[in-house]
Formats: sequence, C-alpha cells, structure tokens
Amino acid sequence: MKGVATAGRDAPPARRGPVVAALMLGMGLAAIDGTIVSTAVPQIVGDLGGLSVFSWLFSGYLLAVTVTLPVYGKLSDTCGRKPVLITGVVLFLIGSLLCAGAWNMASLIAFRVVQGLGGGALQGTIQTIAADLYPLKERPKIQAKLSSVWAASSVAGPAAGGLLAGYADWRWIFLINLPVGLVALWLIVRNLVEPPRPATDGTDGAHARVAGAGRSRAHVPGAGRPHAAARARVARTGAPRARVRVDWPGALAVFATGALLLTALVQGGVAWPWLSAPSLGLFAGAAALGAVTVVVERRAAEPIIPGWVWCRRTIAAVNLALGALGLLMVAPTVFLPTYAQSVLGLGPIAAGFVLSVMTLSWPITAAFSNRVYSRIGFRLTAVLGISIALLLLLAFPFLPFPGEPWQPALLMLLLGGALGFFQLPLIVGVQSTVPYGERGTTTASVLFCRQVGQSIGAAVFGAVANGVLASRLGDSGDLDTLARALDDPGSLTATAIDQLRRAVDAAVDHVFVGAAGAAALALLVLLTLAPRRFPVLKEAAGDED
Repeated sequence: MKGVATAGRDAPPARRGPVVAALMLGMGLAAIDGTIVSTAVPQIVGDLGGLSVFSWLFSGYLLAVTVTLPVYGKLSDTCGRKPVLITGVVLFLIGSLLCAGAWNMASLIAFRVVQGLGGGALQGTIQTIAADLYPLKERPKIQAKLSSVWAASSVAGPAAGGLLAGYADWRWIFLINLPVGLVALWLIVRNLVEPPRPATDGTDGAHARVAGAGRSRAHVPGAGRPHAAARARVARTGAPRARVRVDWPGALAVFATGALLLTALVQGGVAWPWLSAPSLGLFAGAAALGAVTVVVERRAAEPIIPGWVWCRRTIAAVNLALGALGLLMVAPTVFLPTYAQSVLGLGPIAAGFVLSVMTLSWPITAAFSNRVYSRIGFRLTAVLGISIALLLLLAFPFLPFPGEPWQPALLMLLLGGALGFFQLPLIVGVQSTVPYGERGTTTASVLFCRQVGQSIGAAVFGAVANGVLASRLGDSGDLDTLARALDDPGSLTATAIDQLRRAVDAAVDHVFVGAAGAAALALLVLLTLAPRRFPVLKEAAGDED
C-alpha cells in the first residue's frame, strides 16, 4: 500500500484513514499521560516512597512537554514532520517502559521527563500534520476529532489510573502505552509520506497571502504553484536537498529558559514561598536566560523561535489569545472538581462528571465553527466564542450556595460550546496564514503559549484561592488541606463544616472571576491586535469570506 503524502490533499479521503488513526492514537497517549498518574499516587508512594516530591510526577512531565514544543516545531519545518513524530513516539514509549521499571521516586520522575520529551513532539507535530492533510474547509472536522480525543483522554485518565492501580499494579499505567504506541508508530512509518522539500521551503510566503476569494488548486500545503512545480522538479531530477541547519544553541537556550520559568511557576507557593530565595532565584535566572535566548536567536540563521512569530499581528494575537485560554482553563479543570466535592458534597466520580460535560459540547461547536467563520471570518467567530465564555465565567459566582450539581454542570456544558467557537477557529486560521515550511513553528508557538498560560494560571489562581481562605479562616490551611478535611468531616461540627464549605465556595468564586479576567484579556487582544481579516494563503482563500 502506498503512503499518504502530507501534501496530497487531492488523494481520496480513505487514503488518509490510517494516518488520521495514528494521529488520534498519539494525541490520546499524550493527553492521558498528563492525568492518569493522579489517582495512583497513593499506590506509587506506598511502593517507592518520596511523598515530599511526588508532585514532580506531574510537573516533570508538564515541563518537558512545554519547553520542547518550540524546538520540535522548528525541527518539523526544517527536518520534516515524519522524523520528528517518529522520534517523539519512540521517546514516549522508551519513557513509558522506563517508568514501569522505576525503582524509586527519583528514577520515576526522571523517566517521566523522558516521557514528556516525547509528548512535546506528539502534541505539536500531530496538530501540524492534521493541517497539512486537510484543506481549510475540512480542517475543523479533523481538529474536532483531535479535540474530542484530547478531552476524553484527559477526563478518562484519572479513572483509568485508579482502576489499573487498584485492580492490577500501578506500573500498568505506563505499560498500557506500549501496544497503543506501537500501533501508532507502525501506521506512521507505513502510511505517512512527505513530499520532497526544496530550499524554497520555509520562506516567508508573504507573496502567497490573500484576503479575498479566488480559490487555488495548489496541492502543496501553504504554497502556490511555483512551490509545487519546484517540488516536482526535485522529485524528477533527484536534486539534493539543502543542508538542514539546526539551531542547537537556541534550542538549549529555549529549553533552559522554559525549564527555569516553569519550575518557578509550578513549585512557587508549593515547595517554597513565593518571595523565598529559591523562587526569586529561579525567576531571576529565567529572566537572564531569556535575554541570552533573544541574543542567540537573533544571530541564528534558522532560529528555533524566529522573530516573525511575534512580529506578525495574526500570530502574535493568536499566541496571546491562546495563552489567556490556557490561563482561564485552570478554573474549571483544577478548581471545579474541588468545588464539586467540598461544596456540593459529591464523590470523585460524580465530581468528574460535572466537569466532563464540557467535553460533550466543545467538539460539536468546534466541528460546526467552519460554517460560522466561512461567513463572518476567524476573528469574529473567536470574538463570539470568548464573549459568551466571559459571561458564563462571570455567572459562576452567582450560583446559589450550596446549590445543585446540575447548575455548574450546565455552565460547563455551555462553556465548552463557547470555547469550541474560540479555540479552533484561531488555530485553523493561524495555520492557514503560513506556508508549509512555517506551519510547524507557528503551531508549536500557539500551543507553547497555551501551556505557559496554563502554568501561570495554576500559580496565580492557587495564590488567589489560598489568599481568600487565609482572609476567612486565618492559618487553617490551604485549599488542598481543607478539601481533604471536608472529605472526612467526622471530627468537625456542623458549624465548622458550613464555615469551611463557604470559605471554599468563596475561594473558587474568586478564581472564576480571575478566569473571566483572562477571557476579557483574550477578547481585548482579538479586538485590538488581531487583524479584521486573517491574511489567508491562496490555497485557503475563499474558505473564509
């Protein structure tokens, strides 16, 4: 069977099937491993010890995924999508196998970092290949499928981890990745074929941008007929490809800067106080390395984070808007389960359902969004989605105390629908403004900003919640401590329980107000920075009216 070329959009849809299946399997692996460990922590700590550092099981994976996204994005543009994706899957599987054989907590944390190094390649490259395979009009369908897989895997992760740890052994949490990953790897190796990539790839591509109608039948992603003809000549003559230049100093600088910054954000207020020497030292080190990174990247021939990522209005606006999305998503994903258990008195499974309804509406509106942005444009569609999300987030503090489970569940159902109209049009739109040779870097840039926003949100909103609790209860403990106390309230009086629940309710209300502020920031960015019409390439013109 012949492979599916990423440039061959005129190929029959059935030919894409194995590649799409591989992308969905890879997306599921990357998503589920971000959450599957959470419910197995007691078993892991009981077996390996290391209670004081177990949070690094999550932080280490998140760090590795986030800081490698820009590196893999650039490598996918310079070296090709397929080798980067294969490398990511192999690293992920090696990390999974090593995690299953960990002998103490330190080794498990180190191997989780190896997993994350592979997960970074999976996240960014899968989104890029999905854009390569489909023209603009069809991209919402594949992106909705990937969003569904991501959401379902993230929500199913804790349940799957608890089942495997409770009825088998916690090591199966990682071993289960091997057969799934091997199937994805086999499908990629066998079916994904990239076109020859001449030296003209990776150019600015500004000559190909248009804002109006006039659909082109170009078969090469993000390029007009000259690029397609050049590739055909290379394929016929066997001309050598240009030597790939990889900015390894820039990659190291980006990795080090991101590692220090995210460590400061993730561990600040947890492992040490925010104003302590370790926290201030990490932030200072991140700032210094950030300055070094700017110098290194300005001098590099093929920088990992090129200047145009922030100089082009469209990409800069989407970067900031999705960074705000990552920040606001912390409120429902991190704090809503605590609210459902501590305030509403639900069990862990029922609390999970209050959040999971978001995953029902998000993919539906994401798939439907192409009918909206084809009429009113990417920007206005995203403005519509984030405006509705802003109102829904502001509505959360007005829920009655203690309320009924269906009330926050309804808000989450509507919020998922609103964000489906916000995120997907921005990702599809920004991918459609760059040529093939810039799409990997662009996709990785927006995903990186979303991940960093999530890390900042966890730090900021955690501090907000604990500050509210301190003002109401004094030094009675942080949100996690109070949540555990309410899970086992046998030693508490009815008055004390009510006081604690009201304090948790107030803390989560403040977090949702902060999330509404992040939504307002995203709305402001779209209204002031984003162009009214995205400069879509010729191959996509006509799909956005």
